[in-house]
Amino acid sequence: MNFIPFGTKRSLRAGLLAALTLFAPIVSFAAEEASSAAAGGHHGVGQTFFWIAIILTVAGIAKMIERKGQPAVLGEILVGVVLGNLALLGIHWFEPMKTDAALKFLAELGVGILLFQIGLESTVGKMRKVGKTAFIVAIAGVVVPFALGYFGSLWLIEGISSYAAIFIGATLTATSVGITARVLKDLGKLQTKESQVILGAAVIDDVLGLIILAVVSALVTTGSVSAGAVSWIIVKAVLFLGGALWAGQLAAPHLSRTFSTIHTGHAMKLITAVVFFLVFAFLAEVVGLAPIVGAFAGGLVLESVHFKGFKDPDLVTDAEEFHETLEKNLDPDLHSTVHETYNSFSEKLTHARDRHVEELVETLGFIFTPIFFVMTGMSVDLATLGNLPILGIALMLTAVAFVGKLVCGLVAEKGMDRWIVGFGMAPRGEVGLIFANIGLALGVVTTSLFSAVVIVVMLTTLMTPPILAMLLRRQRA
Repeated sequence: MNFIPFGTKRSLRAGLLAALTLFAPIVSFAAEEASSAAAGGHHGVGQTFFWIAIILTVAGIAKMIERKGQPAVLGEILVGVVLGNLALLGIHWFEPMKTDAALKFLAELGVGILLFQIGLESTVGKMRKVGKTAFIVAIAGVVVPFALGYFGSLWLIEGISSYAAIFIGATLTATSVGITARVLKDLGKLQTKESQVILGAAVIDDVLGLIILAVVSALVTTGSVSAGAVSWIIVKAVLFLGGALWAGQLAAPHLSRTFSTIHTGHAMKLITAVVFFLVFAFLAEVVGLAPIVGAFAGGLVLESVHFKGFKDPDLVTDAEEFHETLEKNLDPDLHSTVHETYNSFSEKLTHARDRHVEELVETLGFIFTPIFFVMTGMSVDLATLGNLPILGIALMLTAVAFVGKLVCGLVAEKGMDRWIVGFGMAPRGEVGLIFANIGLALGVVTTSLFSAVVIVVMLTTLMTPPILAMLLRRQRA
């Protein structure tokens, strides 16, 4: 796809220069306003609107990376890294964005919409087919990285406490499904067996990660942990995932029918879908799971059959009306030819009808999902790369992090591309940062060790998309 209108390097440079000339004084003024507002504890809604405009602009520019065969998500993360580290060059325009509560909320909304989209494009049947493999992959993806992280930390880092080593191991068990899911979606590979295994394993990973985090936190704060507490966490997680899918499939047709009796338009169809996403995300958080797990479950529940009471896409309706008109007015000798042509085209119309709700939700994703990935990039602090001892520890832990997840691929069933499964589980992203932040807050992880973990998260996040894209292209070839 060509994202550069004039297709020449000269016009690209001229366009970027014009954009910088236009935006630089505006950004400078907006940053001054944000800084003064932050000093007073607040800023206007318009300020947040402007930050959103900046994020969507750089995310749009970042799509040029697709011309090099890389997924758009990598470009979005990279431009976020650039924006978030301009302060190292003395440019502090974008620093207020990092602490903007509204942007943080919109980022979480964006990744929730992404996982909801992924759920819509999957089905319970497909997930059930790979359930056993996904479970084995998830177990391996937790046990091996934890063991390698724990023993590796004790061996690599002089003077580290056993609790800190446990937290490092727990951090390395994390999987950021949002990043991998976006790569798979960008490259049109969501329907492959490998993708279904990765998505299923990532959900199980989240549950197992929650259990590990609860156990480790309890060990640090109280010195012990009860079997009852761990059992209750497991029961809550299993009940939610199983109960949500069962109850959701029962309730979806009735709720959809109720909404369609109020109005059959496209807006109501989108509202119905979004309500499912928001309610499931809320219920997941109630039981202690990440909201994105609930968002994925909500999308998994909904199927095209649940939206039969709503209007079809305009293209489908127009095509069917055109066919009826032709049948009435054409010469009888031509009816069979027209009918055969229409039958061959009707499969595409059916596909368009079935995917309509996905396309409606995808429109929301175009706006909100890039905010999450740009903000993820902005959380990366390149200054930590200047500390050589920390960098050395981080690089060794990064190697451990990749090896730990590549073992996931080894246990995948025969016939799958095990490299894709392994690397698909590799990015730690925001999940790894959450683990590390909790360790820092509890006083177990030192600031230098936290910086090393941040580098691990950064490298696994940045390196996985291009590697995964290369493997997927090789598989297609």
